[in-house]
Amino acid sequence: MAEAKTAPDTGAKPAAAGDNSVSLKTLYHDMLLIRRFEEKAGQLYGMGLIGGFCHLYIGQEAVVVGMNAAQKPGDQVITAYRDHGHMLACGMDPKFVMAELTGRQTGYSKGKGGSMHMFSAEKEFYGGHGIVGAQVPLGTGLAFANQYRNNGRVSITYFGDGASNQGQVYEAFNMAELWKLPVVYVIENNQYAMGTSVERSSAETHFYKRGSSFNIPGEQVDGMDVDAVREAGLKAIGWCRSGKGPIILEMKTYRYRGHSMSDPAKYRTREEVTAVREKRDPIDHLGQKLIAEKLASEDDLKAIDRDIRQVVNAAAEFATESPEPAEAELYTDVMA
Repeated sequence: MAEAKTAPDTGAKPAAAGDNSVSLKTLYHDMLLIRRFEEKAGQLYGMGLIGGFCHLYIGQEAVVVGMNAAQKPGDQVITAYRDHGHMLACGMDPKFVMAELTGRQTGYSKGKGGSMHMFSAEKEFYGGHGIVGAQVPLGTGLAFANQYRNNGRVSITYFGDGASNQGQVYEAFNMAELWKLPVVYVIENNQYAMGTSVERSSAETHFYKRGSSFNIPGEQVDGMDVDAVREAGLKAIGWCRSGKGPIILEMKTYRYRGHSMSDPAKYRTREEVTAVREKRDPIDHLGQKLIAEKLASEDDLKAIDRDIRQVVNAAAEFATESPEPAEAELYTDVMA
């Protein structure tokens, strides 16, 4: 992974910004919950219980968990279609997320949205979005609303390396900097836009520089290190909350599975994926740190895993036992 580049002086101190006292064990738990949930979703997809598209977040867990640990209550999250991890990090109930994935009435969108289209205003999660890059102007709009209301909130707007080449992204950048909107643009650079590597699809491969023509500062972060993500998130959110405008965080991360469940991922070697899993896995890395610093034992980590597996299995059971939407739901929640 590339070394982190120097960020602008935000005036925020990581230990103080937001008074975040999230323990490393909590971060470990939250990342492992996403990992086990996504593994179960993959199993259900293979069994034909999840239809349509399904994009798994396996490998990228440190990004959203680290950023969530840097946020304050009321800060909003909006992202693309690889969104299950973001939902869980925001505190959305695994049972209702899994129910939506399987198209059940008890899901967050009543079984009508599926993997890419669910949200929770209660948890300040404003959706996964299926159109590439569409969430970026929407997240910028959330920031505009925050500024207009003077509520001190920050919009955390996630998108990928592929979406970074979309025109509407740059329109949003221009407006955000022009009006000094409180938005953190988190670019999850997992190094492959669908099936095309960053090197083949982007003339500028350092995505933290993408805002330079708009005078938006940026920083490249090791997105496989949850502590590094949390620290960068604290500084970036502090920058926005102090009225200095938008900022870009490029998270260098990696997805282990294909772009979606239907992607055989033949555009990269098995050796490449294995090397990242063995040397850079964010969950294993934090687990080893916990043990080395005597903050947890191997038995403690196994107990966390057992508890999470029970939660995920219960979510899958709840989902598969829930009813499908009634036919009348075809006519609800529509504009006309």
